[in-house]
Amino acid sequence: MTHEELFKKALEDVKKYDPNPDEELLRELIAIYAIVFRNADSAYVACGQRDELERVKKNFLLNKLHVDLSDEEMDRLLKEVCEEIKGKKLRSTFYYLLTKKLGRRDAFV
Repeated sequence: MTHEELFKKALEDVKKYDPNPDEELLRELIAIYAIVFRNADSAYVACGQRDELERVKKNFLLNKLHVDLSDEEMDRLLKEVCEEIKGKKLRSTFYYLLTKKLGRRDAFV
C-alpha cells in the first residue's frame, strides 16, 4: 500500500470523527508511521489489551507527543478515544485523535 493509499484509507476513517480533518497533520502521521500502519499486526489499536495501551502511552504520548500528564490522565484519554472510535480502531485514526485532543499538532507539522 502506497502512502497515498494509506492516506485515503485513514482520511475516510478520520472523517467519521472529525468532519473537517487536518489533512496536513494526517499526511505527516502517515509519513512517519507508514511502516506501522501497513503492518497487519500493528495497523489497529487493541483497546482490550492493557500492554497495547501501555505501548501507545509510552511510545506515542510520552516519546512522540511529550505530554505532561499523569498516568491516570493518560489512561482516561486513551479510554476516551477507545470509546469514541467504533469498531476496529485504525491506528492512524487513533493517533490523529490523540494528537488533536491534546492540541499537539506542532509535534508533526
